[in-house]
Amino acid sequence: MLEIFSYDFMVRALIVGTLVSLCAALLGVILVLKRYSMIGDGLSHVGFGALAVAAAANIAPLQVAVPVVLIAAFCLLRLSKKSKLNGDAAIAVISSSALAVGVIVASVSGLNTDLNSYLFGSILATTDTDAVFCVVLAVVVIAVFLVFYNKIFSVTFDENFAAATGTRPALYNMIIAALTALTIVIGMRIMGTLLISALIIFPALSAMRLCKSFKSVIIVSGILSVFCFIFGLILSYYFDIPTGPTVVLFNCAVLLIFFVISKIRMKLMM
Repeated sequence: MLEIFSYDFMVRALIVGTLVSLCAALLGVILVLKRYSMIGDGLSHVGFGALAVAAAANIAPLQVAVPVVLIAAFCLLRLSKKSKLNGDAAIAVISSSALAVGVIVASVSGLNTDLNSYLFGSILATTDTDAVFCVVLAVVVIAVFLVFYNKIFSVTFDENFAAATGTRPALYNMIIAALTALTIVIGMRIMGTLLISALIIFPALSAMRLCKSFKSVIIVSGILSVFCFIFGLILSYYFDIPTGPTVVLFNCAVLLIFFVISKIRMKLMM
């Protein structure tokens, strides 16, 4: 089985995918608990629009996507807090508009084929430069999350109490949004725009089926996310199927298994 990692593109996919899976799992727990889990889907659509414009202008796509998606994440927070639009509506407005821009630009510039890797993911599309860029961003995301873990924890469960204890909820919500934006950008190469949000939602939901404490959910979610990615990557190689959809289906299968186990456990405890 180890022979598949004799290929450079598989090694790149393993390194980047593992780090992205871990980042997505950590932030996924926060976003699910804050009922903001679809932000990943919205920001990935924004990323697609930015990538399309960058590719059409012959500019490095990922370097363009990062600031654009960061700005979109902050705009989503402001729209949901300051306007009459709720979070889901704000996501729908921004994501659908960005996706429409991306599709039109891709169509006009003739980049449809090149951008398929961003829509559906492709391990072959990740270059050495992309891999280094993604690893650096992933390390930054994990480091910032660990440094501000206690503050993020308090803001996630009770913003009013957090504010009363001296924590600034607005600041840490912006940090969460920024970390999510970076995770989305670095994950689009392998998972694709249409599937990256699954890495945020599935592991968190699976962990919540069996774990009760916040820390245990975080840990189990991270383990499950990395496990599903690695085995999804291996299955996609041996069966010659796309990596992104395989990883998503593997996550879905784990969620169903954990759901069944939680139901059985509840019946045994009654």
